[in-house]
Formats: sequence, C-alpha cells, structure tokens
Amino acid sequence: MIDEGQIIPFTTSPLPVESGPWLVFAPHADDESFGMGGSIAKATDQGIKVELVIMTDGALGGSQENLVDIRRNEACAAAALLGLEPPVFLNKKDRELSLDDATLAQVVQEIERVSPAAVFFPGVFEIHPDHRMTALLVWKALGKLTDRVVIPVSYEVLVQSPVNTLVDISAYSERKKAAMQVYKSQLDENRYVGIALALNKLRTLTLHTDVAFAEGFCCFEPEDINGALEPILIKKISSLLRLEMRN
Repeated sequence: MIDEGQIIPFTTSPLPVESGPWLVFAPHADDESFGMGGSIAKATDQGIKVELVIMTDGALGGSQENLVDIRRNEACAAAALLGLEPPVFLNKKDRELSLDDATLAQVVQEIERVSPAAVFFPGVFEIHPDHRMTALLVWKALGKLTDRVVIPVSYEVLVQSPVNTLVDISAYSERKKAAMQVYKSQLDENRYVGIALALNKLRTLTLHTDVAFAEGFCCFEPEDINGALEPILIKKISSLLRLEMRN
C-alpha cells in the first residue's frame, strides 16, 4: 500500500497559494469563516487581496424573521474581522442551488471580475447539497476560462475531504473564532464553532506538536479544469488502495 505521506502532508505549507488575489466562493454566509477563516486572515495579513462571493440567501438556516438580512449583516461583520471588503451576494435560494446556465454565468462573471490567482470552493465530501453544488459550479466556470491560469483549491467546511495542503492557523485561531461567533443566527442552530475548531485540531494529527490548529486544502493543478471533477477525485480516492510492487 502507499505510505501515509502520500495520503496527507506531514508538514505545513505557508498558504495554499502565496500570491493573489484570492476569490472564495461560500455556499452560505458563514462557510468561509467556519471553513478557511484562519487562512483568510493569514492571507490578508500578508497583503493578499481576498474577495468573497456568497452563493445563497441562507433563508432556510433557521426560523428567525428577516433571516436573510440578518445573515447578510453577519457576513459583512465577519468579513471585516478577516480583513475583507463586504461580500458579493448572488442571492440564490437556499438548498436550491443548481448547475443552471444563469448561475454558471454569474460565477464566470465573478471570476472574470476579480481575475484571481486562486479560486476556493468547498470539498465535494461536504454534507450539504449547496456545498457540493458550489464545487461543481466553480469547477465548470473555471473550465470556461481560456485566457488565464487559475489555481483551483478546495477547502473543508465541517467535514474532512481529500487534502494535500495543511496550513498552520494556530496564531489565527482566536481571530477565526471571533469571526465564527459573529454568526449568532447559526450558532443557535448548532455548535458550529466547536465543530470547526475540532476539525482544525484533527488536522494536526500528522503535524508537529507546535501546531495547535490547521486548515486543510486540496490544491489542484490549473490544467485539471480541462477535465471533469469526478474522475480526478475518483483517481485520488482509488490511489488509497493502490498496491505497489516492491522487490
């Protein structure tokens, strides 16, 4: 079988991509903070411009009145804590995100507007259908670009996905926690702060004990977007059970 180091890194990386700008697609207001808030804060502190696009209105994330407006305000406040300008809101209906031409065109438009060095999207092992659909939309949109090189990067929100890059966010864990705690409307629904930090703690399994928290990413090659996302992921997963011939 392949060794552990071929499955997951045993050292941290400075950042998934050390140049900018970055463009982060979040299915809902909060996924950017729960998923990669530490790395966003680290990037903005290093002078990397990071822009955020929130795909859905988040209307089904609770029973509060005016929840869409509440979540928009929370997103703006969290973004400010992470060093971002106010997000772009595409306002798609919560839990109805689909691979339709109109939405795909909006995603393409945002990528072309920002002209990013890297585009971030949720890993496809995420549970919520909007998370997985965001990944497909972004991947399809990147495949439509013919005049630029963009690095596709998936990030974990609340579940583990295949990763090949681990970023030490120990120095940014409190700032990430502060950004997550802004989303009070969502913290009434579940213990998301503790869950997100538990995932960041779990990602230190293969790292030196000096690393208290880490965020995981899968950095794809720019040319990967010329093909479909599914076979690339299948190849990654099937490699876990690959037998090696040894003399």
